[in-house]
Amino acid sequence: MEPGLTDHELAALRERLDAAYPDFLADLERLVNTDCGSYTKHGVDVIGRWTAERLRELGARVTVHPNELGLGDTVIGEFTGTDPAGPTLLCIGHMDTVFDEGTVAERPFAVEGGIATGPGVTDMKSGLLAGLYAIGAVREALGGLPMARLVFVANPDEEIGSPASTPHIRRLAAEVDACLVLECARANGDIVSSRKGTIDLVITVQGKASHAGVEPEKGRSAIVEAARLITDLTALNGRWAGVTVNVGVVEGGTRPNVVAERCQLQVDVRSVTRDALEATRAAIADLTLVPRAVPDVTFSVEETSGHLPMEKLERSGRLADHAIALAASIGFVLKDAATGGASDANTTAGMGVPTLDGLGPIGGLDHSPSEYLEVASIVPRTTLLAGLMATIGRDPEVRRWADERQARAGTVRPIGATERRDAAQLLG
Repeated sequence: MEPGLTDHELAALRERLDAAYPDFLADLERLVNTDCGSYTKHGVDVIGRWTAERLRELGARVTVHPNELGLGDTVIGEFTGTDPAGPTLLCIGHMDTVFDEGTVAERPFAVEGGIATGPGVTDMKSGLLAGLYAIGAVREALGGLPMARLVFVANPDEEIGSPASTPHIRRLAAEVDACLVLECARANGDIVSSRKGTIDLVITVQGKASHAGVEPEKGRSAIVEAARLITDLTALNGRWAGVTVNVGVVEGGTRPNVVAERCQLQVDVRSVTRDALEATRAAIADLTLVPRAVPDVTFSVEETSGHLPMEKLERSGRLADHAIALAASIGFVLKDAATGGASDANTTAGMGVPTLDGLGPIGGLDHSPSEYLEVASIVPRTTLLAGLMATIGRDPEVRRWADERQARAGTVRPIGATERRDAAQLLG
């Protein structure tokens, strides 16, 4: 594959990011030391206001979309590039974490032995910053962004499935030619080219209460039927390659001497492919159609959130090849990998948009008190991201994708319109 940047240009990007490293660490400390769990709206919006201001400083036109669900607001920055005939690139990072308010006071940002810790240091404050610093480096080193447009989405609710930000992401993704998602690299340094799709379910089993000692025969135990259902759901694991079904929460009954009237299950479903995800969904519908252990029991099934699988598209492979070549030029080996967790990359790839993820610095143990970031990875990984942005903008093949998209938008449909409709149907 032909390199998208000269050695001199790549060195210029690295030089600027080396110089910016102290500022990156200072910004990382500021963002990590803000409690911003998904349900801590005021904290997420603090991050949002900071991000919006930084985007404006970089030259973006910024729009803030209030979150109608009472969560943080979505921040979108749009940059005009130097090549009106070039492609449009979408970059997505999220501002929320999984941690409750008060976590920062218990374990604030710290750096020791080359390892940074603190809530959200990897997932994904460092990735969010990498995107902003990469844009700045490209603008400075190359005299602007070599593409038609770059759109940057700062998502406030990714950790709970992006319920309010997904419509914005889908709208924007229908008008772009490639997408880079800024979750951090895997602990071994891999970037991500595919992710499992997910469906989160709440299944309620409704029975009939009665006295467990005096007239148990008049009751219909929701717990007994739920136990049968748990066994059958668990048996779906592995029926299709890469499918996992996990009943993670069970709540039911009131007292030992009452036949349980109600039992509720919270279920996580994951699949490598869309076909297998839909097949699993249909199997669960069949298992909850009629009771099989206790007569007269009924079921209700609610899909609370979900993502289509991020399947590795052929065009995503081209983006991965660019990243691997750039990494070699910078001086490290890079591989792309599959992972089981979902992200906003599932949304864009599910719409048919060439997508790469895991493009932030290297870290691990996400969602735990031991979450960490390798600070030595910040500069090389942000250099990689900056180089990839520029390479995508200059790639003649990606420009051809842009021409195709624009032609289809005028005569048939924007790329992704059908996939977006299908996604809405799949996820209810």
